Amino acid sequence: MSLQWIRAEWPAPAGIMAGTTTRTGGVSDGVYASMNLGAHVDDDPARVAENRRRFVAGCGLPAEPDWLTQVHGTAVRLQGDTAPLEADAAIAREPGTTVAVLTADCLPILLCADSGEEIAAIHAGWRGLATGIVDSTLANMLTPPGRLLAWFGPAISRSAFEVGDEVRAAFVAGDAGAEACFQSNERGRWQADLYALARRHLEAAGVRAVQGGGLCTVGDTERFFSYRRDGQCGRMATFIHRP
Repeated sequence: MSLQWIRAEWPAPAGIMAGTTTRTGGVSDGVYASMNLGAHVDDDPARVAENRRRFVAGCGLPAEPDWLTQVHGTAVRLQGDTAPLEADAAIAREPGTTVAVLTADCLPILLCADSGEEIAAIHAGWRGLATGIVDSTLANMLTPPGRLLAWFGPAISRSAFEVGDEVRAAFVAGDAGAEACFQSNERGRWQADLYALARRHLEAAGVRAVQGGGLCTVGDTERFFSYRRDGQCGRMATFIHRP
């Protein structure tokens, strides 16, 4: 079966290509079936390489992005930088470039200047969100927040994301209003809304044009990998390319 991916539906400038891959269209098998793009999850390296080749060809990209080593932190990498690839966000300004992040429940966020001249991809798990990956990315961009567009790729939904008091406390400590993003459950724990938490961070910084969200990686077994659901699993890529 050929590569299937979800195109971002947002008012990005002409020529911007953005979206998220699904688990369909690759050559991996078992828990990685079939379009696993993560090279760090113990899948066969040759199959990951073929999946990445299919990703580039199927999405019409000129080349692979620089794949980040994501660590749930706040480091941001500028495209073309000689710094290590260990980061949880990437920014590009040069024509013909692509940036991407890999996820399997964490929230992927894409940013694009309204001019199309600057793009970014963010890997936003709860730790990264709580410690400032969104703010760190915005601080490294040249485009003012009010001129940025944002799109949320697929992530774990609130109904599937049960967390403890320590996660809620990490957000509420810096933003009392974040308590609205947590719903108590019958087990004395919390259902956390990653989409809403990320939206709060973006809007507080001045990013008003936010699209996407609403999908659940845990619930949609046909299209998405999910670490929370399956443990060992593959990764989808959420990417943005500027012409």
